[in-house]
Amino acid sequence: MDLSNRFTNLIAVTLLAVMFWMAVFSIKDDSLTMDELAHLPAGYSYLSQQDMRLNPEHPPLMKDLAGFPLLFVKGIKFPSDIESWKEDINGQWVLGNIFLFQSGNPADQMIFWGRIPMILLMIFLGFFIFKWARELFGNKVALLSLLFYSFSPTFLAHGRLVTTDVAAATGVILAVYYFLKFLKTPAYKNIIIAGLALAIAQLLKFSLILLFPFFVIIFIFWIIFKVEKGKIRKINQFFSYGLKTFLVFIFAFLFIWPVYQFHVLNLPTEKIEEYSQELLRSHPLNKILTKVPIVKINNSSEIINRMAENPILKPWSYYALGVFMITERAAGGHTTYFMEEVSAAGWIQYFPVVYIIKEPLAFHILTLIVLLFFAYSISMKRPFWRNPLFRLNNWARDHFVELAFLVWILMYWATSLTSNLNIGVRHLLPTFPFVYILVAGGIIALLKTEANILLKGAKYLILFLLILWQAISVFAISPHFLSYFNEIVGGPRNGYIYTVNSNLDWGQDLKRLKKWVDQQEIDEIYVDYFGGADTKYYLGNKLKPWQGSWDPKKLPKGSYLAVSVTFLQGGKGEPVHGFNQPYGYYLWLDKYKPIKRIGYSIYVYQIN
Repeated sequence: MDLSNRFTNLIAVTLLAVMFWMAVFSIKDDSLTMDELAHLPAGYSYLSQQDMRLNPEHPPLMKDLAGFPLLFVKGIKFPSDIESWKEDINGQWVLGNIFLFQSGNPADQMIFWGRIPMILLMIFLGFFIFKWARELFGNKVALLSLLFYSFSPTFLAHGRLVTTDVAAATGVILAVYYFLKFLKTPAYKNIIIAGLALAIAQLLKFSLILLFPFFVIIFIFWIIFKVEKGKIRKINQFFSYGLKTFLVFIFAFLFIWPVYQFHVLNLPTEKIEEYSQELLRSHPLNKILTKVPIVKINNSSEIINRMAENPILKPWSYYALGVFMITERAAGGHTTYFMEEVSAAGWIQYFPVVYIIKEPLAFHILTLIVLLFFAYSISMKRPFWRNPLFRLNNWARDHFVELAFLVWILMYWATSLTSNLNIGVRHLLPTFPFVYILVAGGIIALLKTEANILLKGAKYLILFLLILWQAISVFAISPHFLSYFNEIVGGPRNGYIYTVNSNLDWGQDLKRLKKWVDQQEIDEIYVDYFGGADTKYYLGNKLKPWQGSWDPKKLPKGSYLAVSVTFLQGGKGEPVHGFNQPYGYYLWLDKYKPIKRIGYSIYVYQIN
């Protein structure tokens, strides 16, 4: 049975409306998360000061969107006279706290309105997933893809926050869509549009620099699989498409220039030089440059500085600084807890494990069904090892878009697995829209193969029950989407055993802690908080600051201690070989049971 366009559109609008409603009404009690402390003030400063000295390790576009509503909030005062703005390098965290919580500004109002553009961007991404899936496979696949997206706990968690990951997913799907459109019709109009889409992606997330090699691979695959046979023709098309792909890249950098030019308008060149010298001191490229004598550049900061001195190249110099910073951070890692261990170097199994336990089990079952169906399909007529190249060529020719999706997923996963930066499943979000469309397409293709009406009805019933299961599990966790874990690990209450940070605890429950403290009429509470909000701002004189490294004997008998689970598990995990930071400092809390869990991210103890 085919679905009419009108009915399909109605269901799609309903799904996006439900997603919008769940997002908006779940943020009012969420306190500022860690990365928002840097991103939201940075976005406001970009628009009000035309100076991008804050948070250069992320491109500006997403932060601009978040900062834009703040321009219309009355009475906001930006602290441009303090040291963290004028003098500090990487002063974004101190300035963010002062701007939001210590300058007399309406912090909660600013946080709420800063998040609204992020939610709208999430809704736009949902629309685009629906649009592309419909163009490729029809109404049923479009709706199923949108169902997966609308009831994704990870998109609902991070699409409400002033962070870069959902923006990155949006940038990827736009860039890939318009690049494939250019390959199909390589007119100059499509070259320019593809360049613009690629520029937007680069202005949303630096990790999307991976799109450049990806597009090179895809254009080569296009020549191999889609261009008519004939050696001379393929060679001619290779050079033609190669030149046009290069033009796409050129247009992307041309579109990046005016955006960065606006953002460095009031940024002194000497600031760029200070930043590059300090922040790129240990960049991996430095060792390579010193070993190449013909290159008369000693380190990566020298590249930035030479570009910054040229008024034309200055905007690109700051873009390059951000790219260098993010690659250095990915190589350097970040201290975190994972499955009873603490490391700054990361784990090869990190992303597979968090993907399995953080995404809905119902969706994993559907993914497995599609993989089994695909394996059966390719070996149904003859074993897959017979004429594999011929069969691969035919499949790639007839399913080139799906091939592009798979290549992107594999490339992004490969870079993630080799990265030392293991702080959240959110870093995989740029692959999720493609997975949703592929799984939805596979499920609908499987349903079409069934001729028996009863069996087909049974399959549709199973699909309905699995989707209902996913939807119920997401509704049940609301408003704590950030802390979602599936049934494999026993749900969100057991998630802390496996992973923390942005998978579970990003500081979102501080306002809920304040509410509980007020309800219990507690006069003072010791707090070791991980997040972007200000504990003094919310708890006032009831706050007693605490750090895990302090001697627990200093805690008075009968006192209350609230600990963010990121710090708690970080202070209990076993250090991996080579880890040289403090550890084990919260093992003494093993003899206590928390008297209260605030959300899923803050544990409260009473010290007896």
